[in-house]
Amino acid sequence: MAIDAEIKTAEARTPTEAFGSNPELEELFRAGAHFAYSRSHRHPNMAPFIYGIKNNAEVFDLERVLEKLREASGFMKKLGEAKKSVLWVGTKPSAARFIEEAASETHSPYVSIRWLGGTLTNAKIIRERIKYFEDLKNKKESGELGKYTKKEELLILREIRALGKYLSGLTLLKNDLGAAVIVDPGEEQTAFREALKVKLPVVAILSSDNDPAKVDWPVPANDISPSSVGYILKKLSHAYVEGLQGQNSGVEE
Repeated sequence: MAIDAEIKTAEARTPTEAFGSNPELEELFRAGAHFAYSRSHRHPNMAPFIYGIKNNAEVFDLERVLEKLREASGFMKKLGEAKKSVLWVGTKPSAARFIEEAASETHSPYVSIRWLGGTLTNAKIIRERIKYFEDLKNKKESGELGKYTKKEELLILREIRALGKYLSGLTLLKNDLGAAVIVDPGEEQTAFREALKVKLPVVAILSSDNDPAKVDWPVPANDISPSSVGYILKKLSHAYVEGLQGQNSGVEE
């Protein structure tokens, strides 16, 4: 197969030789963003983003990946300029840490452990739970729990820990959401469905088993590798911050 020969030839060269003077293509390559699933797992709408097959796994066309990453980054920059907040979602082990880092950098809400059903479609109830959680934390920090019995205090502390596991990342959730960034919509099906239902724009990192046509700003790429997910999330969060600060990100729009 001619395309397989091209892949082997490219791999035989150094990344700089293979990608010329484009450092972003080299960075994507080094991050392993080009690895997809086998052809049998590919969604039909992913075909335009596939370059070829290597060792029974398909390979993304990194030029198309970069094109989509730049488009998504341009959108993130505009969200920053408009001071719209972003909800970062990714519960897979390869994504959770980077989701939290992106949320911290952008001062945004996030979900990295488990999506609570209704976070977007029943936001009033979720915000009531967040308020309850914050009230309990304030009581603990102010020493107010001292007025309870030891047993009551222990129960409240346990409740704070239980609520914190799922609500800590959502304390910054407000009414000004401009988009959700989701790592693997197929994995985060409930979050993705809720975003679609409330018409919240979605930026997503998605491998070849997902349908990019259902995502507003898809970035077809390896959504399992920590290096790939981390690299792309950093690009997206940096673009948002640059927009927020009114800086020139160098993103091509």
